[in-house]
Amino acid sequence: MNKGIILFMLMSAVCIFFSLHVLVKPKSHGFYRFFGWECLAWLLSCNYKFWVVDPFSVYQILSWILLVYSLYLAIFGVILIKIKGKARNSRKDNTLYTFEKTTVLITSGIYHYIRHPLYASLFFLAWGICLKNITPVLLIVCTASSIFFIATMLIEEKENIRYFGEQYKEYMKKSRMIIPYVL
Repeated sequence: MNKGIILFMLMSAVCIFFSLHVLVKPKSHGFYRFFGWECLAWLLSCNYKFWVVDPFSVYQILSWILLVYSLYLAIFGVILIKIKGKARNSRKDNTLYTFEKTTVLITSGIYHYIRHPLYASLFFLAWGICLKNITPVLLIVCTASSIFFIATMLIEEKENIRYFGEQYKEYMKKSRMIIPYVL
């Protein structure tokens, strides 16, 4: 069996395991996140062998810029959630992972500029992986991934408005969704 298919099946099994609780809840942000993760798994399983091919080509350099930025967003997003988010199990939402059950709205650091650094990280990760070896099919999968992550963010914003109320609406006016000063 092809290594890429085996890799996809393994990553897909992990995605399914961690998403079982939301796959039956299409109105939750986790439902769409699952499909974004599946697209990421497909991109990675197709492009892992091109990771360092032609390292100084324009696409590879752009890919590495996106991948490093993705890592930056993920690291600083998680750190701020841990330090300032005050995740509590008292937040009753069984579609959220424990670390997502923040009880304090984070508006400093990277969250000052963008509301969804972790999903933005996945968004840029998908494009960074896609640029490793661009094909029409992978462009479609990457675009689908982007759509799923944007849908995830939009639904999560509705969830955040329900939980944080006006405070979150005001925060939305002062920050962008995934790209500082732009989007």
